[in-house]
Amino acid sequence: MKLGIVGTGMIVRMVGPNLKSWGVEATAVAGTPNTMDQINELADEFGAAGRYTDYHDLIADPNVDTVYVAVPNFLHYAVTEAAILAGKDVICEKPLASNEVEAARLAELAKEHGRFLWEAVVTTRQPNFKLVRDELLPRIGTVKIATVNYSQYSSRYDAFRAGEVLPAFDPAKAGGAIMDIGLYTLTYTIGLFGKPKSATYRANIERGIDTSGVIDFDYDGFRAVNVCAKDCGAPCVMQIQGTDGYIVSNSQPNLCGAVTLHLNDGTEETFDESYPVMWEGEFREFLAQQEAGDLDECYRQLDESLVVSCVQNTIRREAGVIFPQDGQ
Repeated sequence: MKLGIVGTGMIVRMVGPNLKSWGVEATAVAGTPNTMDQINELADEFGAAGRYTDYHDLIADPNVDTVYVAVPNFLHYAVTEAAILAGKDVICEKPLASNEVEAARLAELAKEHGRFLWEAVVTTRQPNFKLVRDELLPRIGTVKIATVNYSQYSSRYDAFRAGEVLPAFDPAKAGGAIMDIGLYTLTYTIGLFGKPKSATYRANIERGIDTSGVIDFDYDGFRAVNVCAKDCGAPCVMQIQGTDGYIVSNSQPNLCGAVTLHLNDGTEETFDESYPVMWEGEFREFLAQQEAGDLDECYRQLDESLVVSCVQNTIRREAGVIFPQDGQ
């Protein structure tokens, strides 16, 4: 995989230094004319020869076969579309697009052109998530209650309170809690239990954007609750309660850290199969699929992303958070 990175923000700085050790070669970095210093700094660090101030030039680079889209949410669609049409595979940071209509268009385009398109949401690719789904859930009997809380006070909320609107809290740029950390809670819940019978988002809304909220799910026979908050903090926890026991992890749902199984007979076991770096599992999975030409598995995962996007954006709009892209 010869990866061209579009974006110079925090996620690139966290993921980029590890790419080589995962078997991924960073060959180019693109930003804007105002971020040329950051482009050069990152390219030097990653050993990337290509340095661009326009993502179209990076996409056209013959030394790039896969484009990593790591720009603000509202730009995901345009960059991903351009890359697919140019014959490139794409790793797009979460969320895949500003709403489910855009996400579905990108998925259709990828399938039409036979390109890999992955949403870089780490949750379902974490070893501990797979352990819960495949091995631990069957041991707790019939599920009755599931709760996922990801509450993390955002440094950008200070600026928001002071009147400055950064992309993280800008409805024009597809910001807000449910589009950010809420996606991890949704992916965790829907990844385990599938699409709910119904869902409702009760959001705290300030100046047209959700800064926190609670998602209620109705599944056949049980209930689930997600909490996502960027305006206040609390311990993160994932807990699944069944008739024969419960599963708990005191971890944020993108990290999927150590998990403990408690059974009604007194059995208690703790498991932790985490990678040293949070993003390792997903990039190794992307690389393995690409090398094997396994589009079937890629598209299966992409279809899961579309289910999450549909729930996410439907309940967002119902809660009164509307993006300009929703009218397009």
